Amino acid sequence: MPVGVPVRYSPAVEDVRPGEGETVRHLNETFDTILETTANDYGHAVRSVHAKAHGILEGTLDIAEGLPPELAQGLFAKPGRHRVYLRISTNAGDILPDAISLPRGVALKVLDVEGERLLGAEGGAQDFVMVNGPVFQTKTADQFLGNLKLLAGTTDRLEGTKKVMSAVLRGVNTALGAVGIESSKLQSLGGAPNVDPLGETYYSVTPFRYGDYIAKFSLAPASPELKALSGKTIDAGGRPDAIRETVQAEMQGITAVWDLRVQLCRDLDKQPVEDPTVEWKEDEAPFQTVATVTVAMQDSWDEARVQAVNEEMRFSIWTGLAAHQPLGNINRARRDTYRHSAEFRQRFNRCPIHEPAG
Repeated sequence: MPVGVPVRYSPAVEDVRPGEGETVRHLNETFDTILETTANDYGHAVRSVHAKAHGILEGTLDIAEGLPPELAQGLFAKPGRHRVYLRISTNAGDILPDAISLPRGVALKVLDVEGERLLGAEGGAQDFVMVNGPVFQTKTADQFLGNLKLLAGTTDRLEGTKKVMSAVLRGVNTALGAVGIESSKLQSLGGAPNVDPLGETYYSVTPFRYGDYIAKFSLAPASPELKALSGKTIDAGGRPDAIRETVQAEMQGITAVWDLRVQLCRDLDKQPVEDPTVEWKEDEAPFQTVATVTVAMQDSWDEARVQAVNEEMRFSIWTGLAAHQPLGNINRARRDTYRHSAEFRQRFNRCPIHEPAG
């Protein structure tokens, strides 16, 4: 199906509004509520969102050869192989039993990346942070702040009630899905299907600069073994770490391959930069594969790798190349809040955050 030519990036595609700095300050204060509550509970600081990891993987990223000029941009300007780490997680800021089903996330760190870096981006990596849904739950950071205050208010409270609510919300979400309605808010509150994360397709949700253009990213199962897990649910009854156990068992028997895909903006009205609640429809802005991520069979909860990646690294969309600058209000708010969370963990745990230097 014919589609328009990609929109060229310019600073004018962003609409920076007054008061964004004040919103970030309130976000950090709210994140502190979550961070301090969980750190005091566990005696150990965890991430303010996506606190619980289900798998830590190490593999390679292979950038495709012969990409057309519009796709051969930034990190993907020339073919090559890079080491990568993946962290698979769910989105709550506290460590919950897996019976409380939440959206899945994957963070991807690509090592040994060359090129001009974003201001303040340490090391030599390019990070991608994605979730298993194509849209964000709010249009702006100040709206997200309201949701975050709700999350902060329930952190560390009524765990049994959360399990019951999660089951109820899953039922509501299933009923809505039967009539063609999906609710990202219900899913964020615990109504997400309890799916196997290895079979999911992940989306950056928010847009980024893609060299001369603008794009969103996606990580999709490519190997038959992963595709076979798409939509598979996990029974977490009586198993608080059921997802971790499932991923660990599966990764000891398969080689996993994902396609890293790019969705170029082709119409700023249909694919807006400042509203991540709008889905970029694939028939109007198709995803195109630019690289593959391959993970050989391994122990996805290897103690040394968990320590090095889960405890001693951070993942941030603002770690990377200037050619992949995060765009839009939500992304601008994430710059300081990601760092704020990592610095809290570093102080509380007395464990420096190490950014791979390349």
